[in-house]
Amino acid sequence: MSPENQSSVPEFLLLGLPIGVEQQAMFFALFLSMYLTTVLGNLLIILLIRLDSRFHTPMYFFLSHLAFSDVSFSSVTVPKLLINMHTLDQSISYVGCISQMYFFILFVCLDNFLLAVMAYDRFVAICHPLHYTTIMREELCVLLVVGSWFFSCVHALLHTLLLFHLSFCADNTIPHFFCDLTVLLKLTCSDISLNELVIVTEGGVLALLALSVILGSYVSIGATILKVPSTKRICKALSTCGSHLFVVLLYYGTLAIIYFFPSSNNSKIKDIIASAMYSVVTPMLNPFIYSLRNRDMKLALRML
Repeated sequence: MSPENQSSVPEFLLLGLPIGVEQQAMFFALFLSMYLTTVLGNLLIILLIRLDSRFHTPMYFFLSHLAFSDVSFSSVTVPKLLINMHTLDQSISYVGCISQMYFFILFVCLDNFLLAVMAYDRFVAICHPLHYTTIMREELCVLLVVGSWFFSCVHALLHTLLLFHLSFCADNTIPHFFCDLTVLLKLTCSDISLNELVIVTEGGVLALLALSVILGSYVSIGATILKVPSTKRICKALSTCGSHLFVVLLYYGTLAIIYFFPSSNNSKIKDIIASAMYSVVTPMLNPFIYSLRNRDMKLALRML
């Protein structure tokens, strides 16, 4: 394509949710309530873990970072969605769109790593209980969290810098409620073969690495339980891992619907619903999943 046919768009238009104007008020109230629940629930978990010495353990240390990631993750997309629904202004600046995409990728990747780290923590707790305090020492926990943040930032920065080199055509309409990388690549006039290669290789390696740690941890946990099967051991394992396993299934299940199953032009609504699930619903449910069945957490909440 010749240079004169290319243009750099100053802003994009987010089409938002596939709903009518008459339904905007109802969905605005719904998403506002879910966002406030997400923020308050996760911040309350962080506050309890910081104030109560009983929660100064590796499991709750990782949980506090997951709660912070969930608040940030939801804050990347939902406030802009609420503003657009309230003002009926669908525009977002080019810099704002790229920034939103960067932080969205960052916190998706961070959640990915933190879930893997928490799975490893559960593996050590069940398979090596006598050596748990020796293995999961404070230095290792800090190193795992810092490493998760570092690689997530590098991962997001890499895709953002590659996107900066692309030119966008006159069509600046994004059929989504946030700036997703895969959607932006469909709007560009430039060659995206390098971007797709990096997504498949680098992104695939990071995703498979985290997923392998999770699957390997739970396979080892299952093998350890089945060596001497008993109802008491199974119930204890479910009590220890049930919340984390449910969050993993919810998180990876919605991501798989979008990125791993074939999609057609008629399935855009499915993609938007799945995106809303893991960017709005999952962060909202995490505080309830991790605290409602936790006796110590409920006791600390009543004391607070």
